[in-house]
Amino acid sequence: MAENLTQTAESRSGLLKASPRMFKADWMDRLSRVHPSVVLIIFIPTVAVLGVAGATDTGLSAIVWFAGGWFFWTLTEYWLHRIVFHFDADSEWAHRFHFMIHGVHHDHPNDPLRLVMPPGASIPLASIFLLLFWSVLPSGAWMVFGSGFLTGYLAYDMLHFHMHHHRPRTRLGRLLRELHMRHHFQDHATGFGVSAPFWDVVFGTKPAGRRN
Repeated sequence: MAENLTQTAESRSGLLKASPRMFKADWMDRLSRVHPSVVLIIFIPTVAVLGVAGATDTGLSAIVWFAGGWFFWTLTEYWLHRIVFHFDADSEWAHRFHFMIHGVHHDHPNDPLRLVMPPGASIPLASIFLLLFWSVLPSGAWMVFGSGFLTGYLAYDMLHFHMHHHRPRTRLGRLLRELHMRHHFQDHATGFGVSAPFWDVVFGTKPAGRRN
């Protein structure tokens, strides 16, 4: 009996951290996996350049623009996760697309190479948002705002990886991890705010409490 339970636990653990093939072409499949350090290597210099360049034009107001960008990221994170990553797939093509962008993460949430967004997706998305900020915000301000936005994204990606591969020691860290695990294993229709769960309270998608 104990041996069967051990084998079952090992089988489930192996499934959760498995890294299934997603594309027939080897190069495409390799690009679907990324070590989390790659995200830092790409975006930390971008954040620094945008922040410094923008601050020379905005002065002390750069602090407000930076904070605003980070705040805007938290809202983007929530709705991107809720609307795009969890859209209702009603066709074979839609199911395939959903699996590629997020379903694979729910089926294999501990795959260490599919916990952060690959550069093939993150760079174009970041470019689109930066272009949007450039088009609607004052000169200089859009750069600091973008720096804050991308900092929020980096914090989210690193926190997400941390939740799945480490045991947070702080009270806040344990709470964030518990809420995210409830999204994975209790109710996929709640808990969309990974780094900013307060949006789940605002929009009525807070995960339920512990079940006895």
